[in-house]
Amino acid sequence: MTISYWLLILVLAIAAFTIRILGLFAGDAIKSSRFNWVLDELPGLIVVSLVASSLAGQPVGTWVAAGVALAVAYFTNHVILTMFLGVTAFGLLLWLGV
Repeated sequence: MTISYWLLILVLAIAAFTIRILGLFAGDAIKSSRFNWVLDELPGLIVVSLVASSLAGQPVGTWVAAGVALAVAYFTNHVILTMFLGVTAFGLLLWLGV
């Protein structure tokens, strides 16, 4: 390997380490501020953002199945039932051609 490859690896390693250190400092700063509630809600916010970005550009049937799963999750708070009925709704809507 040439020196340029080694330099690239070194720069990327430093960048990765720096991002982690800055995340620790930012987390400590948020813990001691009035925005402490954000850290409590962060896991749910991440899941919602991943689901929302995966639904972007999907057909209506996918949105309806996601709505079914959301309703089941809201009313039952049961993960397995939510997954089962969401996938069942998606399969049924796909079979119906929606």
